[in-house]
Amino acid sequence: MHPKPKPAISLGPAAPRHQWEDFMSKNNLTRRNVVKTGMIGSAGLATPMIFTASSAAAFTNEPTGSTVTLGFNVPQTGPYADEGADELRAFELAVEHLNGGGDAGMMNTFSSKALKGSGILGKEVKYVTGDTQTKSDAARASAKSMIEKDGAVMISGGSSSGVAIAVQGLCQEAGVIFMSGLTHSNDTTGKDKKANGFRHFFNGYMSGAALAPVLKNAYGSDRNAYHLTADYTWGWTQQESIAAATEAMGWNTVNNVLTPLAATDFSSYIAPVLNSGADVLVLNHYGGNMVNSLTNAVQFGLRDKVINNKDFEIVVPLYSRLMARGAGENAKGIFGSTNWHWSLTDEGSKAFVRSFGTKYGFPPSQAAHTCYVQTMLYADAVERAGSFNPCAVAEALEGFEFDGLGNGPTLYRAEDHQCFKDVLVMKGKENPTSEFDLLEIVEVTPRAQVEYAVDHPMFAGGSLGTCSTGA
Repeated sequence: MHPKPKPAISLGPAAPRHQWEDFMSKNNLTRRNVVKTGMIGSAGLATPMIFTASSAAAFTNEPTGSTVTLGFNVPQTGPYADEGADELRAFELAVEHLNGGGDAGMMNTFSSKALKGSGILGKEVKYVTGDTQTKSDAARASAKSMIEKDGAVMISGGSSSGVAIAVQGLCQEAGVIFMSGLTHSNDTTGKDKKANGFRHFFNGYMSGAALAPVLKNAYGSDRNAYHLTADYTWGWTQQESIAAATEAMGWNTVNNVLTPLAATDFSSYIAPVLNSGADVLVLNHYGGNMVNSLTNAVQFGLRDKVINNKDFEIVVPLYSRLMARGAGENAKGIFGSTNWHWSLTDEGSKAFVRSFGTKYGFPPSQAAHTCYVQTMLYADAVERAGSFNPCAVAEALEGFEFDGLGNGPTLYRAEDHQCFKDVLVMKGKENPTSEFDLLEIVEVTPRAQVEYAVDHPMFAGGSLGTCSTGA
């Protein structure tokens, strides 16, 4: 008989401002013009319809006035809503910087100097938002509304690979650029890649390549792993990636059990692990799912078990500060990987942390960083291309090498529009000093270690195709 289901674990509200002020003071960071901001509005959903373009237009939503509109489509409800809230904060900050407000953030450190804080091609940047609900159909409807009703010339955002792939396909049809937010599935720039879509976030293969050597070092090569996996494209490819990487170093995969994205209690999935012979549990979960499954695993006493004469271990392949905050004490000592972390000391990361912290009173998450950078990269590409035409923008992004936006020298590979940069391996801190100081970087995995060939089997199938203008 299974234990009584526990209620869903909330990721909780933003941290008290005084904790961030203490951090800023200790690190000699200057606070300027702290602004308290409210909830960002949401664009309504439109009835699905077929895209049409004016015969006089060169491309969909060609800006003709003094402004240009961007569409920010994020999970404002659902299991990834915490990431969505931080994404909206970052988008708002990026627009402020593009329009010449604030301290310009990463525009000061970005190796490309095309952006001047005068909008994009001299046009003031406006934006609309939508709620993906972490559901592909809702995300497509929201993005369609922003394109057709609001005239958005670019769509960004999202914290689910299922959503990203759906919206990326829509943007290809519509003739607008999609600068994806959090999407970690190999398929986004693998079998489901599109010419109009670009990904700054890393992927499951990269997590496996970065994590496996660290796990071997910490736990040895003779391990039996049991996987719980979110049942959608991200979970499938994340599990395939981490299993392949750990099996290559000697680990054995005992079982892989799929769990629904809507699950809030994982007790019935944790119980069988105890009788499986496994001595490692790999949680291929993200956001609220990871918080809840990790909490259930600790409640079952897994972290206190000794199996096969080894201390039982838990691994979370894809980590975030927001998840660590939700998991609290349970995250201590647990390894994972991240795309970026606010404790990085490069000039770009420090500039972004300072800007974000000054405006909102706490440090940004990797979700915020990714969405801010994607907005800047789009605007920069438009400036360098001298046009909002999506095919000109795509050409400016393909093969683009840059620095100054965190994680060191970075490349947007032309063949699949995947971004390559250093990957961070993290560990939950044993003695955090605040609720912002929950994770520590244990290794900065060099870009060369996580790169792969365009025709790698995990990314096989599909075609980038040709850029679409929608006209």
